[in-house]
Amino acid sequence: MDEGRVILKNGQLRITIDRLCRQLIENHNDFKDSCIIGLQPRGALFARRLHERLLEMTKEANILLGLLDVTFYRDDFRTRHKPLSPEQTVMDFIVEGKKVILVDDVLFSGRTVRAALTALQHYGRAEKIELVTLIDRHFNRHLPIESDYTGMKVDALDEAYVKVEWKEEHGDDQVLLFPKR
Repeated sequence: MDEGRVILKNGQLRITIDRLCRQLIENHNDFKDSCIIGLQPRGALFARRLHERLLEMTKEANILLGLLDVTFYRDDFRTRHKPLSPEQTVMDFIVEGKKVILVDDVLFSGRTVRAALTALQHYGRAEKIELVTLIDRHFNRHLPIESDYTGMKVDALDEAYVKVEWKEEHGDDQVLLFPKR
């Protein structure tokens, strides 16, 4: 893979997360009727980071956080050439009547979010579902799905690749743009 170009790094990423948290606080107030659900695997770290920062900013101790695996809800899981490795779903609550905040790192084709909407139905009927993405590749959508809260919009060709690296896994927080896979 060619060398990636850094488009967000440490401090910029922290500022972006703070901005997204402030927007969420403005719209969800005390979060008593809301929950955050990170899409496994890559949205999970972002969701945890948002959750942690929201707890700090709001001083609330009971903002619900869940992690949802959508592997077998995807419309392309049977056409993959290599075996799929599902992640664990961690949700000890139902979403019935709640405002759900779905979280993913990169919004590309929209297929992962569509799969999440289907998987989420097993946990009840949400009052409202919103989408938070760190990166929105808005020219590459296959489905009519838009992010409600976006960290950064990126104009990238189809063969380009956006990779989010978190310090928990890679030692540093950064977002990279690669010209091709």
